[in-house]
Amino acid sequence: MSYVAGTTERLQISREVSPYGYFLNNGEEDVLLPYTELVGSKPHVGDEIEVFIFFDSEDRICATMNKPFISFGEMARLVVADVHPRLGCFLEMGLGRQLLLPLSELPEMIEYRPIVGDEVFVFMAHDKSGRQIAKLAQEPELAPLTFPAPAAWRNQWVEGWVTKSLQMGSFVVIDGGVVGFGAYGLIPSTDRIESLRLGQRVKARVTFVREDGRVNLSMTQQKEFGRVEDADRILAYIKERPSGGMPYSDATEAELIRSRFGVSKGAFKRALGKLMREGIVVQQGSWTYLTENAPQPKNENTDEVE
Repeated sequence: MSYVAGTTERLQISREVSPYGYFLNNGEEDVLLPYTELVGSKPHVGDEIEVFIFFDSEDRICATMNKPFISFGEMARLVVADVHPRLGCFLEMGLGRQLLLPLSELPEMIEYRPIVGDEVFVFMAHDKSGRQIAKLAQEPELAPLTFPAPAAWRNQWVEGWVTKSLQMGSFVVIDGGVVGFGAYGLIPSTDRIESLRLGQRVKARVTFVREDGRVNLSMTQQKEFGRVEDADRILAYIKERPSGGMPYSDATEAELIRSRFGVSKGAFKRALGKLMREGIVVQQGSWTYLTENAPQPKNENTDEVE
């Protein structure tokens, strides 16, 4: 019987070979338990011990007494420990070594890919050689673990983890429930204030609770509250500039506004409109100025006719 990477087995110690470790046997094959993989008191030949089977960094099948965060076929949320531009992400799995999430599992757009410290939902699978690898948990695996959001969640702020990011929006599993899964939600691209990465922690407001219990989310405040906050942010920015003006107006491109102020163009225009109605700022061409700092129009020279 061959050993299967990612599984836990109870095996008998058949012999000790120094300086390597202990050889365990399942009745047909040996597997090495290196001295470095021992936990607790030193075992003896003939003892039965529980071990986790894995491929080490040199692609050798080995055993360890350490307990991993994830086993073959199981799903878990793992932290990104390292990123390799050609291989993918390496996830911390609790064994002092990482589990590879291959590049083929990651979003095509680099800005949507995880960085170190992000946490992704994955399950352990095998590659063609039987080595343990990570596969992204998709909606079919995640959705059954969530619960329908109550109607009372509308306009409440919630937190969760991005499970998928596309140009049209980002899918999020919201915190909650006994096992940490709440409702399943979507942040449309128009309600993102930045590009969201797979595995990124995000805080968003519930804008709509659907009949199926899923929710739409937004990273911005409600319009009446957001308008005031956005207006204050824009006003502070203008006041910090020596000229008392900024090269942004209603005509500025949406992406430029989002990158500078972290708001949509619609939110920017609402906030700017508030400041103009209050007489605090004025627009001239593609610029917006504090009213008292607005350049005065130049008088044209005309010849007097007597």
